[in-house]
Amino acid sequence: METQVKTLDSLMQTNNPNILNLLTKDVSFGHSNGWIQNIDDFKKDILSKKVDYKLVTQTALKEFKIYKKTASIRRIIHVVGTYKSYDFAMNLSVLEIWIKKAGHWKLWSRQSIELKN
Repeated sequence: METQVKTLDSLMQTNNPNILNLLTKDVSFGHSNGWIQNIDDFKKDILSKKVDYKLVTQTALKEFKIYKKTASIRRIIHVVGTYKSYDFAMNLSVLEIWIKKAGHWKLWSRQSIELKN
């Protein structure tokens, strides 16, 4: 499970389309700006580099729970990137729900909120 989370961050950081292999077909992303994406939206944006991530680093693991084939992870990440032509850097509190399908952990849902300093 820990490996999958690190792989997710690494692939996101490089805008690698292989990230799609870590997602369920009905994945839901809730972004800190209120933007919600499904798999098709995410795929389109990752391929077009609408959001171009330069750095995705976990700074704290707040909670990690597994029940049967479901994992709930709360963590803090630091992200740096560009949205269209605007640079950004922020700390996010992220809740991820992962489910185990055919022996592999897949991201099913992710919600983030920006942490203000």
